[in-house]
Amino acid sequence: MKKNAKGVLLCLLIAVPAWFLGTLFPVVGGPVFAILIGMAVTLVLKDKKEVQPGIGFTSKKILQYAVILLGFGLNLTDILIKGKQSLPIIISTISTSLIIAALMFALMKMPYKISALVGVGSSICGGSAIAAAAPVVGADDEEIAQSISVIFLFNIAAALIFPTLGHLLGLSNEGFGLFAGTAINDTSSVTAAASAWDGIHGSNTLQAATIVKLTRTLAIIPVSLMLAFIRVKTEKNKDTANIQFKQIFPVFILFFILASVITTVFNLPAFVTSPLKNLSKFFIVMAMAAIGLNTNIIRLIKTGGKPILMGFCCWVGITCVSLGMQYILGIW
Repeated sequence: MKKNAKGVLLCLLIAVPAWFLGTLFPVVGGPVFAILIGMAVTLVLKDKKEVQPGIGFTSKKILQYAVILLGFGLNLTDILIKGKQSLPIIISTISTSLIIAALMFALMKMPYKISALVGVGSSICGGSAIAAAAPVVGADDEEIAQSISVIFLFNIAAALIFPTLGHLLGLSNEGFGLFAGTAINDTSSVTAAASAWDGIHGSNTLQAATIVKLTRTLAIIPVSLMLAFIRVKTEKNKDTANIQFKQIFPVFILFFILASVITTVFNLPAFVTSPLKNLSKFFIVMAMAAIGLNTNIIRLIKTGGKPILMGFCCWVGITCVSLGMQYILGIW
């Protein structure tokens, strides 16, 4: 604790204003503000020797704690009952994003870790999915920051464009709830888009869109395990590799599942789960502050072109498949 205290405190001091800015501007969100403030602070903080251990602890361990606490927001019974209609669309959109990311990784010779994070973040649930996948693939802070930045860009675009697009396409209220929940990757942007739709149409799609989004969150489990297997297989093909699956097995995912099971079995009420979900979100903001502190903004900008293109292709692919599946299933 003594070794980490100063760095954790610095991340906390950045996270608090970032959190409040995120509540004022939910389309941007606290994690993005935290990364930006962290990158600004690191430009003037030349000697980080005393705070670096705590920054590292926050960007790794607290990020994993955030994923575990996220499980308390998932009542599996509610998700299975209310989210089953969206399951074919969710599976299709997640598969589409991961396939596009894999193809672009091969064709554009992009770094594997960024490709994996952008693909996972686009397909599942933005920052939370990146938080879960990052330690599994061994991503560093700059790779995490770059992936979060790409996701943020298309979150804003979706929140602004999708309500108008859904109206022009003649989507029903049910159809837009499915569209927002399956084609927008971050909860804050899903909420923003669904709220805008409700304001225009006087409907109540926000709850439906949120349930669909929570159903997508469960994909963190199989995708994280898949990435762990891929990493082991890749490393074994290298001469210097000596990595074993048990070394990189995402143990925190087991606690994420346990938290979800506890919420389901004991049917925890909202007054219990709500603070835990908020703490999860705040821990993510803290971790993003640490990641910002470890990120070189100039290098991030210089190397951002290909990840942005990948994010755009994943976003377009998910949007088209979400709408196409609704049309095939007769929901539109």
